[in-house]
Amino acid sequence: MIELLNINKSYGRLKVLSDINLSIRDNEFLSIVGPSGAGKTTLLQIIGTLDKPDSGAVSIQGQDILAFSDRKLSQFRNQDIGFVFQFHHLLPEFTAIENVLIPTMIAAVKPSVAHAKAVEMLTFLGLSERLYHKPHQLSGGEQQRVAVARALINDPKLILADEPSGNLDSQNANELHQLLFQLHKEFNKTIIVVTHNEQLASLADRKITMRDGQIL
Repeated sequence: MIELLNINKSYGRLKVLSDINLSIRDNEFLSIVGPSGAGKTTLLQIIGTLDKPDSGAVSIQGQDILAFSDRKLSQFRNQDIGFVFQFHHLLPEFTAIENVLIPTMIAAVKPSVAHAKAVEMLTFLGLSERLYHKPHQLSGGEQQRVAVARALINDPKLILADEPSGNLDSQNANELHQLLFQLHKEFNKTIIVVTHNEQLASLADRKITMRDGQIL
C-alpha cells in the first residue's frame, strides 16, 4: 500500500531523516517507536502528506504522492487519510458531532448522509449520549474518541496516529488501544501509530524502531 524510497529530510543543518526505505502492506497495523528526536513524527507527516521530503519517493496505493498538485493533495488527504493526534485538536465552539462533520463538509458530502454517518460513528464509539456536548463537557477519553470518529468519517483506508494515548490516563489509554485494534480488524484499516507506549507497540503486526533519523 505504501512505499517509501530513500527518504531524506533536513531542517536547516539538522538532518531529521536519512535514507529511509519502508514498505507497509495493505491492512497492516504498524507501530513506530524510538527516542524523542528520532524522526518518528516527521516520517509520519511525510506518509500523511503533511510534509514533503527533500529527496526520495512516496507512493500510496500506487500513486506518486509527490507529483500531486496542492489541490489534489488536499483532496487525497481529506478522503484517503485519517489523522489522530496526541492533542485531539477539537474546535471548542463546536459540538462533538459538528467536529466530526468537518471533513465531510470539505468533501462536499450531502449533509443528511454525513449527519447519519456521524451519528452512526459516534454511537459505535460509545458516544451516543454526547453528540451535542462541546469538548469542555467531555472527558479526555471521550474527546479522543470524537477525534477518532472525525478521522474515520470519510472512510479512509489509512489511519495515522501520533502518540494517540499520550495525553490519556492508563484506563483511557488502554481503551483507545483496544479501539484502534478493533478498527483494524473490523474495518480493514491500515494503521500506523507513533508511540512511546511499548504495550501498544508490541501488539502491532509489526514494530519498527527509529534512532537518529534511521530505521534500525
